[in-house]
Amino acid sequence: MSNPLSALAQAACDWRRRPIDGAVEWAVRRAILDWFATTLPGCVRAPAIMLAKAVPETDGSGGAWSYVDSRSSTPRRAALLNATASHTVEFDDIFKDGGYHPGSPTIAAALALAQHLGSSLDELHRAIVAGYEVGCRISLAIQPSHYTFWHTTSTVGTIGAAVAGAMLLGADDRSLGNAIALSSSFAGGHQQNLQGKGLAKALHPGHAADAGLLAAMAAAVGIAGSSDSLDAENGFAAATSDTTGNWEAALAGLGEWTPITRMTVKAHGCCGHIFPALDAIAVMSERHSFREKDIARIEVHGYRATEAMCNRPDPASAQDARFSLQYCLAARLILGAVRLAAFEEETLARADIRELMTRISVTEDPDLTVEYPRRRQARLRVILRDGRVLEHLQQTRRGDPENPLNDAEIVAKFHELASGILSDTDAASLRDAILYGAELPRKLLVAPAGGSLP
Repeated sequence: MSNPLSALAQAACDWRRRPIDGAVEWAVRRAILDWFATTLPGCVRAPAIMLAKAVPETDGSGGAWSYVDSRSSTPRRAALLNATASHTVEFDDIFKDGGYHPGSPTIAAALALAQHLGSSLDELHRAIVAGYEVGCRISLAIQPSHYTFWHTTSTVGTIGAAVAGAMLLGADDRSLGNAIALSSSFAGGHQQNLQGKGLAKALHPGHAADAGLLAAMAAAVGIAGSSDSLDAENGFAAATSDTTGNWEAALAGLGEWTPITRMTVKAHGCCGHIFPALDAIAVMSERHSFREKDIARIEVHGYRATEAMCNRPDPASAQDARFSLQYCLAARLILGAVRLAAFEEETLARADIRELMTRISVTEDPDLTVEYPRRRQARLRVILRDGRVLEHLQQTRRGDPENPLNDAEIVAKFHELASGILSDTDAASLRDAILYGAELPRKLLVAPAGGSLP
């Protein structure tokens, strides 16, 4: 087999000149719109607004735009802040087969550098497609074992951001390979910082976007890394997974299909490992006409990551609740949806939600674990107070490529998440510019309704 780093660098470089057909162009436009949808609410929340104060703009000479504090910034600062914002409310896109959120770091890095350089929209689109291509395929080589200890969006996200940055800097395949190699050394972000009350998780893609641009800039001036960085015995895959990488799977179909056309768009504002249970309870409650008061208990059987990441019976913060299957399932039954409102302080404290949570259990089903990550399933057993026992196996997630959101649903998601942050006029203008325009998205004043810029 050919060197995977060289093969991926060449594949990325090919996106500089190969035709982008209508399906790929529409996929990247949808991805950018969805990135703004998840980024805007994060711009007015911690940790991005805290980080903006911690990382001040020093020279004011940058041409990138920080949507967090509505000011011109250097590309690396804008990428850091915008990527952090985009991962805060857990609505960012997913490459499910790799357990990876590529949009947060890749689009943040690409857009910031493109704005700074004055790149064309076509150059931005090509950089994003290439960043998704390389990052998503590397995630296929190292999963599912990588996710045991590492946060893929932080680790692989650094490489995706580096590729996007290198594309915009005009890298040839050799320089692109060096950007990949260097960024594989900059990658980090362990699983423990995804747990508990802390805010570290959202910083992971922020760091990835920033470090990825550093790698791209270093490669652009001739700094080289090892050409075996990905697959050597002590390389990236070996250091972060249980093999030196399944590169046959990663490179399968290279040049025939590209990952940005196979993305999951989130339909719920929480961890994606909870989605199958949320979709299952929606199907079951509609089919059998029960409500929360009718439920004696709910048994959720999921794949290993569902139990390991989302079995949180007593979440203490909004971030913790977004990873609590008990909370999200109870909120879905009582509120009718798991959106931004589900994680407001007064909602988190609701006695009816908290009481229902005590009737929900989460365990691993080894048969479902075997199918992960390519299939994200949940098996629910609902025991009703009238003695009925209902069972359902949810085999897909709403929003996955097998059950995708349509264009209208993605546009509605954008307007919902932008509401109260942008005026209706500004939101419509941004939507149209992204979906139909010929120029880069640029300056945009972001502020919560009734508030002021941070």
